[in-house]
Amino acid sequence: MLRQLEYLVALAREKHFGRAAEACNVSQPTLSAAIRQLEEELGAPIVERGHRYLGLTAQGRLALEHAHRILAEAENLRRGLEEIDNGLAGRLRIGAIPTALPIISQITGPFSTKYPGVSIAVLSMSSQGIERGIEDFEIDVGVTYLDAEPIEKVKAKPICIERYAFLTPENGTLAAREKVTWREAAREPLCLLTPDMQNRRIIDGVFRSVGERPEPTVETNSIFNLVTHVSSGKWSAIVPQQLLRFFGLPPGARAIELVEPSARRTIGLVMSDREPPSPLARNLFALPWPDDIGALLEPPRPIER
Repeated sequence: MLRQLEYLVALAREKHFGRAAEACNVSQPTLSAAIRQLEEELGAPIVERGHRYLGLTAQGRLALEHAHRILAEAENLRRGLEEIDNGLAGRLRIGAIPTALPIISQITGPFSTKYPGVSIAVLSMSSQGIERGIEDFEIDVGVTYLDAEPIEKVKAKPICIERYAFLTPENGTLAAREKVTWREAAREPLCLLTPDMQNRRIIDGVFRSVGERPEPTVETNSIFNLVTHVSSGKWSAIVPQQLLRFFGLPPGARAIELVEPSARRTIGLVMSDREPPSPLARNLFALPWPDDIGALLEPPRPIER
């Protein structure tokens, strides 16, 4: 039945019998026959019948929820047995919010040193995507905000404090300042992340707390594009300090401390709170992490032209 459940998960993900069969490395008739056999064994219709894939029935959606859980438990069992026999192995899947990507190597490096038999996949994901990925067993661990729109039904471990800087052209109106208030920053031409990104919603919340609702003239879903717009000399941006610590200051820009308020958010590891836990996630959590990984990065430095 495990193979049939794998086919069901693939079909729900691909929403197409042919693509699902290709993803499972089988022919479409083989996959279709396995789904029909699963329906017979469960005594319920799983797939809406038609000339093409129309979706899952109510019974099929319930079966899909259990399929995710059963397949994850089977994988955890295999990994647990392998760990006893050969040490920890497998593929650790990490989903990280874009603003946390600069610190991910601080996590994967120590883990890989201790567990060289484990391969690692790092995916850039939204906080909502991380929540769905953990719920659907598509990732083992997430790296996301813990104190802003916190994810439910997870175990969490803080690893980094996110602080913010006002990134502005070196010839900008506020470039000579040592500190800039959020209210002052709101009145500058801004390039900000798009509203669907949690970092943007956090920044908007800080602006609202000081009575400001700035309208950015440029929005992007790329933190790299955010920084390059400041280099053009036309816009300023609000960026996490760990981003600048890792990538350095872009040419022609200054990073200035943001105050009133001195906003900060906690970033941490999250994993499913189901028992037994994934061996890969459990061992990643067990490593001794410092309170603020971001502080281990070098201070912001100019990027060489």
